[in-house]
Amino acid sequence: MAAYYPPVGFHFTVDFSEVPDSNSNDNQFQSVSGLSVDLETEEIAEGGENRFKYKIPVRTKYPNLVLKRGMLVDSGVIEWVRNAVEDFDILPVDIRVTLLDEKHESLQTWNVVHAYPVKWSVADLNAEENKIVIETIELTYHYFKIL
Repeated sequence: MAAYYPPVGFHFTVDFSEVPDSNSNDNQFQSVSGLSVDLETEEIAEGGENRFKYKIPVRTKYPNLVLKRGMLVDSGVIEWVRNAVEDFDILPVDIRVTLLDEKHESLQTWNVVHAYPVKWSVADLNAEENKIVIETIELTYHYFKIL
């Protein structure tokens, strides 16, 4: 039996195939965060029971998806983001985040459903530092499914 090694977290791709004019550079990101889910609960107090309150599951809650990368000047994804935040032309899309193995094959894919941008920022520009300009895209979405 071969030893199991957990996958590395630095080999992944983000697919924006539903975004108009997206290109191959639009799949490359430095980091992805926000692939988590919380189960919200509601507390119910029962008369006569003072030691605890019942916690009843209510709904799931998903944080915003945050994508970071080196700034791209010619990007279909950034055009999509700018249309949403500047012109209020919001086009929700499904996005696929895929973790890859050493052969560039899919290990696991998260399908982020009905995502649209809510924030776009560019890192500070500083003449005293020698670093890449990082842009951050923050997306809200309904939920994700693991494919």
